Amino acid sequence: MPDTPNPIDRAGGTGPSTGVLLVNLGTPDAPEPRALRRYLAEFLRDRRVVELPRPLWLPILYGFLLPFRAPRSAALYRSIWTERGSPLAFHSRDLAEALAARLAPRARVRLAMRYGEPTVASQLRALREDGVQRLLVLPLYPQYSGTTTASVFDAVSAELGRWRRWPELHLIADYHDDEAWIDAVAGSIRAHRAAPAAPAHLLFSFHGIPQRCVDRGDPYADQCRASARAIAARLGLAEADWSMSFQSRLGRAQWLAPYTDQTVRALAARGVRHLDVVCPGFAVDCLETLEEIAVQNAGFFRAAGGEALRYIPALNAGAAHVEALAARLDRHLAAAPGAEFSAPAGRAVHA
Repeated sequence: MPDTPNPIDRAGGTGPSTGVLLVNLGTPDAPEPRALRRYLAEFLRDRRVVELPRPLWLPILYGFLLPFRAPRSAALYRSIWTERGSPLAFHSRDLAEALAARLAPRARVRLAMRYGEPTVASQLRALREDGVQRLLVLPLYPQYSGTTTASVFDAVSAELGRWRRWPELHLIADYHDDEAWIDAVAGSIRAHRAAPAAPAHLLFSFHGIPQRCVDRGDPYADQCRASARAIAARLGLAEADWSMSFQSRLGRAQWLAPYTDQTVRALAARGVRHLDVVCPGFAVDCLETLEEIAVQNAGFFRAAGGEALRYIPALNAGAAHVEALAARLDRHLAAAPGAEFSAPAGRAVHA
């Protein structure tokens, strides 16, 4: 994926003075071991992701984990790869394109990946070339964690630290309790459940992080629980109708529990025959949703006695998702000193 020109560049003329940088996690550029090794090395070298001392961690990473994990991960990526490439990449581009159209001409939107291409640094430089004087940074993580959101802010600060003149900077830390976003997720679940099917238990599965991160003050777990409760309430679900779990753990350390793979087995064992799974921590579909949930955990559920696990897709570039994020950005645009802002016709703006 080239750094420039950016396909998300939709503003015309000489360019607005406000820029929006959307950042997602990233993806390998091909479902091949070499590409996975490069991607995983960048990802797992991040001190925010793995907090172990470097002299301890790096020999494990390069000597054991990458040689074994890269080929296995490449095979998993091949199972979800499409003609458009990695789902995370093209869904993120689609979302950014839609947001660019929604926010034009008030702001110029660019998309970066924290790991892989296009890089945070390259897209910040492109925004500088665009003449951006105010910058909004929106990590595409609804819930804040030091392992994800703070890492994005680190990358932004590292690049801006090389600049003589910084833009006016607005960092959007999370949107886990944003009313429009909650409505969008709830609406997606309702639409999925409108199709004829047996009544199903609903499982909210969030990406896990090590328990020690939460013990040290990371708000991620609390924000995940708040998101799940708010969405369940919007759907009018009773406590017995839904559960919550955490997926994608790595290594032997204790991660946030309960674990998704154990939870789907336990639900089947207690008599749940139909299970709907939604992953509100993922803005767009990716390996963790399309393969880990829809394939691996569906298999675990059936093997434990369940009949069917249905994965509810991420919001991706759906209209409700675009509008929820745009409304969030609108409030920041309206609050930016000197911003030329007018609400779209028929929409009230609440800061």
